[in-house]
Amino acid sequence: MSKYVVTNPATGARGESFDLTTDAEISAAITTADAAHSGWSRSHSVAERAALVQRVADLHVERREHLAELIVREMGKPLDQALGEVDFAADIYSYYATNGEAFLADETIELMGTAGSAFVRNASMGVLLGIMPWNFPYYQVARFAGPNVVLGNTILLKHASQCPESAAAIEKIFLDAGFPAGVYQNLYATNEQISDIIADPRVHGVSLTGSEGAGAAVAEVAGRNLKKVVLELGGSDPFILLSTDDLDEAVDAAVGARMDNNGQSCNAAKRFIIIDDLYDAFLDRFVAKVTAFTPADPMADGTTLGPLSSVGAAENLEEQLVRAAEQGATVTGLPARNGAFFGAVVLTNVTAENDAHHEEFFGPVANVYRVADEAAAVTLANDTPFGLGSYLFTTDPAQALRVADQIEAGMVFVNGSLLDSPELPFGGIKRSGFGRELGRFGIAEFANKKLIRILK
Repeated sequence: MSKYVVTNPATGARGESFDLTTDAEISAAITTADAAHSGWSRSHSVAERAALVQRVADLHVERREHLAELIVREMGKPLDQALGEVDFAADIYSYYATNGEAFLADETIELMGTAGSAFVRNASMGVLLGIMPWNFPYYQVARFAGPNVVLGNTILLKHASQCPESAAAIEKIFLDAGFPAGVYQNLYATNEQISDIIADPRVHGVSLTGSEGAGAAVAEVAGRNLKKVVLELGGSDPFILLSTDDLDEAVDAAVGARMDNNGQSCNAAKRFIIIDDLYDAFLDRFVAKVTAFTPADPMADGTTLGPLSSVGAAENLEEQLVRAAEQGATVTGLPARNGAFFGAVVLTNVTAENDAHHEEFFGPVANVYRVADEAAAVTLANDTPFGLGSYLFTTDPAQALRVADQIEAGMVFVNGSLLDSPELPFGGIKRSGFGRELGRFGIAEFANKKLIRILK
């Protein structure tokens, strides 16, 4: 029985199931991808590859309503946000279609008084495996596949088991855009099959966005087989408020940074670190706005908080909150869980001894702390095993740079939230993973930076 099946988290209705890809089909897919790589990378110019990627962008725009409805049904994202995700994915494909040639241009090296010339040429590596999560079904694929097909790599894509319809829809877009057979292939694979794919000598790299456990497992297999890896894992991003000219604006930014995608985003703000003299006023306004989010039908107009991705996800979040309360945290706004629906919650009085201090809450739960000064804020911000993103609000430009330099994270957003964009590199450090996606860095991760040295 296939584990790739759509179960609507809002209704519990079970949809179509999809057959697992057999071992023989996976072997054939790798063979096809490997054979396609030579022609794709050598017989098609960067401009020709980019033109097809632009067509992928266009088809996302043309099919945006259908694509959005698929992921609302698969993982519960509110419809307006689902439409926004499709649009963002289209922007990413278009960005690499527009900038691919410039990013991949030869890089001249100035020689130190010796004869001849030298340059670095960006060459493709070959077949790549992408392992993608359920929380952003189109965006995550776009930031992996877009730059890599422009570069000339070929793609095997293993999507989350609860997103089989959107996975198939993406593959159809690539085929309808005119890509040669084997350049982009969707696999309904198991974890055991993934290990075999990574080990296959014809596969040259793997990119995973997912949990710490999944990342560790993939990195272990890749390391044993000397394969290039990019990992984007969990996060418990700090939101640091040190000063502001407009507290309401800062609160709105904090709410947006926490509640986007039903609170199920790796780089969402999850720990709110507030300077002492702003804490009480911030907390009052923040609690009022966060707890006003009412879980509702994700397909309905105006819904801002849909269900979590599954009943299991909601049960796990409920268990975390019960444990946090038992260990001394104050829980505000906790409603009765209703299936996969989960109301927004604010935690306060969390100490370093509480599990909640170190865990990632993947849902609409915000942890608010009071700190005495800048130094205490930085110390608390860095007191986490994660290091994905961070948010800093201050009216002092010198303080902004000083604190940004001290935050242990891959990204720092100053005086704003929800500022992701195709040109901005995305990735983290510590247990949040390694490597970068998006921007010019994203197209370089799986490039062979080939030195060509010519004496005469």
